[in-house]
Amino acid sequence: MKVLAFNGSPRKGGNTELLLRKVLEPIEEAGIETELIQIGGTEIRGCKACFRCMNEKDQRCSNTSDPLNEWLQKIFEADAIVLGSPTYFAGMTSEMKAFIDRVGFVAFANGGLLGRKIGAAVVAVRRGGATAVLDSINHMFLMSRMIVPGSTYWNMGYGLEKGEAANDIEGLKNMRDLGETIAWLMKSLAKESS
Repeated sequence: MKVLAFNGSPRKGGNTELLLRKVLEPIEEAGIETELIQIGGTEIRGCKACFRCMNEKDQRCSNTSDPLNEWLQKIFEADAIVLGSPTYFAGMTSEMKAFIDRVGFVAFANGGLLGRKIGAAVVAVRRGGATAVLDSINHMFLMSRMIVPGSTYWNMGYGLEKGEAANDIEGLKNMRDLGETIAWLMKSLAKESS
């Protein structure tokens, strides 16, 4: 079993990464493999609507100028995906949007490769707009037939400066609960399928 977390913040080591790591802690404690991948700050491009993924059905994107195909292979092998983004004008980062558009489309074009995987969104925010980011990420999960676990509150943490989200006690508790829920769900699904 494996969980992949993708950091859509261009600020490495910032609040989004801090929140993602808090989600991964209880998953690792449950003996499940995790990996955190930095996508924010990369030169990832948006979907070109070339439809080659629809025609070729090779589980790849035709754009090979960035690491998306490497990430796609890992995503299709993983059991759960956690996507994290800071809030930019009540939206996700451009890197995360490009990532979601291309991952979602390649998965759809190849027979729904995200179906029945677990998907969770995590958002860092200074003040407002985080629920719009959560909604956008969750919409991709839900239309891809993914399983979206709940938690004790919205999956967001508050902070502006690097590390400031560590002071959001309620947010950190929620991240831990989300990680525990993902681990429980993964183990429950594994029992069901065996």
